[in-house]
Amino acid sequence: MAAKQFYVYIMTYKANTVLYTGMTNDIRKRVYEHKQKLVEGFAKKYNVVKLVCYEAFGDCISAIKREKQIKAGSRKKKEDLISSINKEWLDQYEQL
Repeated sequence: MAAKQFYVYIMTYKANTVLYTGMTNDIRKRVYEHKQKLVEGFAKKYNVVKLVCYEAFGDCISAIKREKQIKAGSRKKKEDLISSINKEWLDQYEQL
């Protein structure tokens, strides 16, 4: 059985104007839920349906720490992180 993985991810709207940072242990399912607007909240309200960045972790403590670090950073830091991983800000969902 594979070791459990945890993911910190950033999603946006098609115009890249809103950034949403989250954490999950099932990134395919979670991004699908955002895309289908199955969960009430910020992501649904602001139509964040494009996965532009994600990082994998072997334990939830590290993932939570990273999520808090990203959320505490400026928008510029988030944009720089996304651009360093995904220069064109393309939807990464199909590559999962």
